[in-house]
Amino acid sequence: MSKVNVTPTKTQEYFERYMHGVEKRNPGEPEFVQAVYEVASSIFPYIADKPIYHEMQILERMAEPERTVSFRVPWTDDSGNIRTNRGWRVQFNSAIGPYKGGLRFHPTVNQSILKFLGFEQTFKNSLTGLPMGGGKGGSNFNPKGKSDLEVMRFCQSFMTELSRHIGEDTDVPAGDIGVGGREIGYMFGQYKRINNRFVGVLTGKGMSYGGSKMRPEATGYGAVFFVRDMLQQAGDTIEGKTVIISGSGNVATHAAEKALQLGAKPITMSDSSGFIHCKDGFTQEQIEWIQVLKDVRRGRISEAADEFSNISFHADSRPWGVPGDIAIPSATQNEVNAEDAASLIANGVKLVAEAANMPCELAAVQAFNAAGVMFGPAKAVNAGGVGVSGLEMSQNSARMAWDEAHLATLLEGMMKTIHDSCVQYGTGPNGKVNYLEGANIAGFVRVAEAMLSYGHV
Repeated sequence: MSKVNVTPTKTQEYFERYMHGVEKRNPGEPEFVQAVYEVASSIFPYIADKPIYHEMQILERMAEPERTVSFRVPWTDDSGNIRTNRGWRVQFNSAIGPYKGGLRFHPTVNQSILKFLGFEQTFKNSLTGLPMGGGKGGSNFNPKGKSDLEVMRFCQSFMTELSRHIGEDTDVPAGDIGVGGREIGYMFGQYKRINNRFVGVLTGKGMSYGGSKMRPEATGYGAVFFVRDMLQQAGDTIEGKTVIISGSGNVATHAAEKALQLGAKPITMSDSSGFIHCKDGFTQEQIEWIQVLKDVRRGRISEAADEFSNISFHADSRPWGVPGDIAIPSATQNEVNAEDAASLIANGVKLVAEAANMPCELAAVQAFNAAGVMFGPAKAVNAGGVGVSGLEMSQNSARMAWDEAHLATLLEGMMKTIHDSCVQYGTGPNGKVNYLEGANIAGFVRVAEAMLSYGHV
C-alpha cells in the first residue's frame, strides 16, 4: 500500500484538486458544490494518513449520485387547463440501506438543490445509526394557492412516474417543504392503487394508514434535544435561554414547543412575508394557534400579531437582528448570510443550531467559528426527523405501532448518540468540540466502510 504525504500543504493540494473536479463535473449547481465543499473540507484532513480511502476513490464516488431520475409531471388545473411541471428523484447513496429522504414541492426546486439535499442526507442518515441510505426528490410545483383537487391531481401524476423507481427496500421518500400529510396521503394512495400493495414505501403517513407517532414533532424536538446536549457538554443549560427561531412550519413550531417545555423562551418565528416577535416568549397556546394557522388554514404569520397583543410583526425581514442566546434557523437553505451572522454575534448569540437543511452560508459558519459561537450543523441537529422516519419503516415492516412514550425515548436517545459521535470525532487538542467536523467525519466513516466492503461499485 502506497504511503501518503500527510503534510498540511499536500492535503490542501489534494482538496483543491478534488473540489476543482467537483465544480467541473457539476456546472451551474452552486448549492451542491457548497455542500460538498463543507463536507470535504472536514474529511480531507481526517483521511490524509489513510491511503485506502484515496486509492478506492471514496470521496470521489460519494460526490456522484448512484442515480438521478428526471421526469415531466402533467396535470390538469380546476379550469381544465393542462399544466406541466418537472419532477426529480436523486438516489444518492445506498451503501448502508435503502435510499431515504424527503420530497420537496417548491418553485425553487432544481437538480442542484436536490443533489445537495441528497448528499447531505447520506451523512445525516448515517449518523442516526439506522440502515438508511441517502436520497432526495421533488418538483418545481408550488402547492400554495392550489385547491385540494389540484394538489391531488398533481400528486397522483407525480407518483405515477415515481412509483416505478421506489419501494420499501429500494427507496422510501418522505415529506419536506411543500409536502405534508395531505400530499403524502395522495401519493401513498396512488402508489397503492398502481401496485396493489400496502407497504411502507413512504414515511410521514397519517396515523390511520401506517404513520408513526412522534413523526410530526421529531425534527423540531430532536433539534432542541441536540441544543440541550451541546450546552450540557459546555457546562451550561438551556433553561432561561432566549431562542430565536425562523420558519413557522412543522420544524419551527415543534422546536419552539420543546424549547418552552425545557424552560427556554422562544421569541420569534417567520415565513416568507416577515417575522413575528414576542419578547415575553410564546406560550403553548400561541404555538398551537400558529400550528393551526400554518398547517390547517395555511395563513400568513402576520395574522398572529393580529390575534395576540404581545406579538409584533416585521414585514419583509428575518429575525436575525433580534437579541437572543440561541438561534435555530428552521426555514430553508442559505437563509443566514455573513451579515446576519454578524448581527447575531453582536447581539450575544452563544449557539446556532441548523434545524433546516444548510440554512447558514459558508461565510456565516466561518464567522460563528471565528467568534467562538457553538455551531450545530444540520446533518446532526435535524436528524431526528429522518430517525423517526426510519422507526416508521421498522414499524411498517413488522406490522406494528409503538406508543408515543417509547418513540420519545428512542428519539432522545438517538439525538444523544449523534451528539456523542460528534464529540468523539470533533474534539480538538484544546478540548473544544467542532460539531461540524465531528458530524461530517462520523457520518463519513460508516458510509465509507460499507463502500470499501463492496469493492468497485
